[in-house]
Amino acid sequence: MSSTLYERLGGSQGIAALVDSIVEAHMANPLINARFLTYQDRPEKVAEIKRHTCNFLGSGTGGPEQYTGRSMPDTHRGMNISSAEYEAVADDIRAALIKHGIDPQTRGEPMAVVKSLKEQIVGI
Repeated sequence: MSSTLYERLGGSQGIAALVDSIVEAHMANPLINARFLTYQDRPEKVAEIKRHTCNFLGSGTGGPEQYTGRSMPDTHRGMNISSAEYEAVADDIRAALIKHGIDPQTRGEPMAVVKSLKEQIVGI
């Protein structure tokens, strides 16, 4: 019996650890950190972003979490995110998956979702 992507990512705890790594990487990434550093002195906002991201990932990978946040276009509208910034985000996500020991086949699944969301986020 095959496990869900949620289970292969480590369930709630594994996804929370991934999200922590992803946000940390975004804040250190010179291509995109300007978008995140404004939250550095607002831990409640960082916690909110992490909570929404955990719920989004949990819900989308077969977990019990419920995502009740805005749609991808609504969340990113007006940010005018470039393709280079989007790729930097994707690279941070990929690096976090590797850092947490997620196998290549499993890594491909969330990365396919990242790729599928690009048109909903870039340039809007």
